[in-house]
Amino acid sequence: MFRFAHNNINVLDLERSMRFYEEALGLKEVRRINGEGFIIVYLGDAFQSPHLLELTWLKDRKEPYNLGDNEFHLAFTTKEFDAAHEKHKAMGCICYENQAMGIYFISDPDGYWLEVLPE
Repeated sequence: MFRFAHNNINVLDLERSMRFYEEALGLKEVRRINGEGFIIVYLGDAFQSPHLLELTWLKDRKEPYNLGDNEFHLAFTTKEFDAAHEKHKAMGCICYENQAMGIYFISDPDGYWLEVLPE
C-alpha cells in the first residue's frame, strides 16, 4: 500500500515562488532542506492535508525549465470558488478557463499550471 507524500516542481526564484503560492493558494512553508547547491522547501495547505508541494531551487540553474506541452498540473479545490476566481483574475495569473466544466487554471512564476475547481 502506498500513500501520496508530495509533488515536486523546480523553480528559478524560490522566494518569488513562495510568495506566489502563499498569495494565490494560501500554501505555507512546512519544512526546508538547505543543501550544498540546492534548497528544498515543502509547502502545505491551511487544512493540514498530508500532501505537500515540494519546491526545489538549484543554485547553478539560470535558464527557465522546459515544461514541454505543459500537460502536467496540480489541482486545488475551494469552497470559495468565485472569490478565488476574482482574486486570481486581479493577480493576472489565470491562463485558461473552461466555463463549461466550471474550472480554471492559474500559472505560477515558472509557468506551471494549477487547476482550481469548486469543492
